Formats: sequence, C-alpha cells, structure tokens
Amino acid sequence: IENLVKNAIDAMKGKGNLAVKIFPKDKYVNINITDTGKGLPKTLYKKVFEPGFTSKKRGWGLGLSLAKRIVEEYHNGKIRVLSSEIGKGTTMQISLRMVP
Repeated sequence: IENLVKNAIDAMKGKGNLAVKIFPKDKYVNINITDTGKGLPKTLYKKVFEPGFTSKKRGWGLGLSLAKRIVEEYHNGKIRVLSSEIGKGTTMQISLRMVP
C-alpha cells in the first residue's frame, strides 16, 4: 500500500487529491488507491508492475514490482490498474481474500 500511495503522490506532483477506499466485495477485501495525477495509457497497465519500469526521471522502478510480489506471493491476492485516464488520474486496486 505504501508504494502505491507514494507513486500516487509523485504522479500528482504535490497537487491534487488522493483517496484510499477499503471495502468488501464477495469473498474479498478491496483496497482502491485513487489519484488525480497524470494517468496511464492502457498499454502500460501491466508493464508498470515489471521490475525496472519507471516513468520518473529518478528511481529504480522497483516499487510496484515489489508491491505485486508481496500481494500475490505472500498474501495470495491480486493487484492491478483498475482504471486510468490521461490527465485525470489512476485507480490501483489490491484484492485480498477475506479470512473467515
């Protein structure tokens, strides 16, 4: 969650809105992180999770790949770009199975 929030803040360059929503759906708890940053084209939705990918001038491109590994391998969850619009922002979603 921390890496997604940091990326959202970076995408807004210190201006804009950030929302974190946590809600149940079916057998999952979803965590949506929404920003009003620069947005992503659909062609990058999966690529942003690859190690070394970055759109920043500085950085290693490891934050989202690490987040994906933690969510999927350690928590058996899913992480994805839920939606994005160029110039309007992005919503990332983490889905984790509820514990009975």
